[in-house]
Amino acid sequence: MATTVEARAGAPAMDFLAYLTAYGVLNEAAATRAERVANETGERLELVLPRLGLISERDLTEALARFLGIRLAAAHDFPSIPVCEDRLHAQFLRERHLIPLEERNDGLVIAMAKPFDTYALEAVRFAVGKAVIACAAYPSDVEAAFERLYGNGKSQVRQVVELAADRRQAWSNEDIERLKDRASEAPVIRLVDLLISRAVEQRASDIHIEPGANELQVRYRIDGVLHQVECPPHQLAAAVLSRIKIMAKLNIAERRLPQDGRIATPVRGREIDIRVAISPTIHGERATLRILDRSQLTLDFDALGFDESVLRPLREILAKPYGIFLATGPTGSGKTTTLYTALSELNRVDINILTIEDPIEYQLPGISQVQVKAKIGLTFASALRSFLRQDPDVMMVGEIRDLETAQIAVQAALTGHLILSTIHTNDAASTVTRLLDMGIEDYLITSTLNAVAAQRLVRALCLHCREPYEPVPELLNRLGLSGETLRGVTLYRPSGCDACQGSGYRGRSAIVEVLTMTDALRQAVLRNADASEIQTLAVQSGMQSMREHGLAKALVGATSIEEVLRVTRVLG
Repeated sequence: MATTVEARAGAPAMDFLAYLTAYGVLNEAAATRAERVANETGERLELVLPRLGLISERDLTEALARFLGIRLAAAHDFPSIPVCEDRLHAQFLRERHLIPLEERNDGLVIAMAKPFDTYALEAVRFAVGKAVIACAAYPSDVEAAFERLYGNGKSQVRQVVELAADRRQAWSNEDIERLKDRASEAPVIRLVDLLISRAVEQRASDIHIEPGANELQVRYRIDGVLHQVECPPHQLAAAVLSRIKIMAKLNIAERRLPQDGRIATPVRGREIDIRVAISPTIHGERATLRILDRSQLTLDFDALGFDESVLRPLREILAKPYGIFLATGPTGSGKTTTLYTALSELNRVDINILTIEDPIEYQLPGISQVQVKAKIGLTFASALRSFLRQDPDVMMVGEIRDLETAQIAVQAALTGHLILSTIHTNDAASTVTRLLDMGIEDYLITSTLNAVAAQRLVRALCLHCREPYEPVPELLNRLGLSGETLRGVTLYRPSGCDACQGSGYRGRSAIVEVLTMTDALRQAVLRNADASEIQTLAVQSGMQSMREHGLAKALVGATSIEEVLRVTRVLG
């Protein structure tokens, strides 16, 4: 096996590029771009590809294993204690990105994040005095294994921090040029890159960097729940924030006002967009980074958790040629993804679709998307007004925030357009009263509003470790789940394993209620009924509430009853 690696590793890099192109991993344009950059920089092709965001590190590793004809090492293949520790120095292993897996009679098995590295193969063979059997391995697995086996109790974050501390020079002076210098030092750059790459690896949607009186707290939001991670020392707060500002092209001299920016960067070979929000606090500036991973975007209602009970009324609504459809829920409940998915279903060559968003989270091919720029007067209302002169069929407004935007949306719906938008309310019924409170006339609501979809995201149980259990009868009685309902049903609860990082949950799924306007509901709106009466009438008309939808998912083992109660407890 070692012979196979060395024979092919010595082949021209173009052989591997041709392999990737032939098997459809890269297109011709991407291959040409990678070849040009590799020639200009002198870097090896397999290092250039993920840096340009043309291929993820995982896909690249799998392709390398197939090309070289070697095994792909899995996470469970890495040893629990170091192998050949007396003959292979930890520093060499870190520099060459490899981990010894097993010493056998026929040779030493090693996992390599860079299997083209023939120098490392030869050096290992010389050091151990026997044949070397190479396996390809994901870089993240190699890094995690090194940290566990050779880190001496110090994580990568701690090692980078200590390196930064060694280079610290009179950092108490906070002048702007010094801040720029600090933010541009290699350890600080590595530290910020590490915080971002770790967040992407752990499927985090947000990174919160929050300075306190004596500490700098870093938290990742994973599957909707915040988790604290290892934090840099408080002394690095200014340098870390300045580095983030530089990456987002913000003013590092401004520390009194909030700032918003955007970062586009490849992480592990995947192109990642990051929305950056900086806010001043009593202990200094804090940053929130929203991670938008295009590779993880799923514009499919089934994959998002919209089952047939929700999809049937929703698709009937989207098939209407005019009117207003609103998605509602708190921040982070998946409203925009729902609208993007609806647009992708409506997107055909014979339909003209325009959107006005703040910000544009993902670019949708075939759809004209406009970014709000309030400083120059490009608001939701002004853009929506201009859209009416662009002969649209469907328009999406990122959010209805004020009366002016709501009025223009209503007028557009009255003149034969389908309007999709979001609004912030707790449930579907409250949306109607929210529009009334904004100042929209009741007769206009009944004439234009087709439906409202309210949603939340519940964590999905990890299928690797979920465990069956018998729930407490009192809980079932409170939820109205009788023994007849549970006949033949197995309920599951979270347990925790490596696949879900011990949380018992992996991924999220939507629970939704779709309020479709009926004659009874229109009459209730005209007589100024409150939200509770509208909710009652909607349920009588066949609407399934969010809690009922969530419990239905718990009964099929997709989530837990406790998770449904956590997400819907404010709904009663």
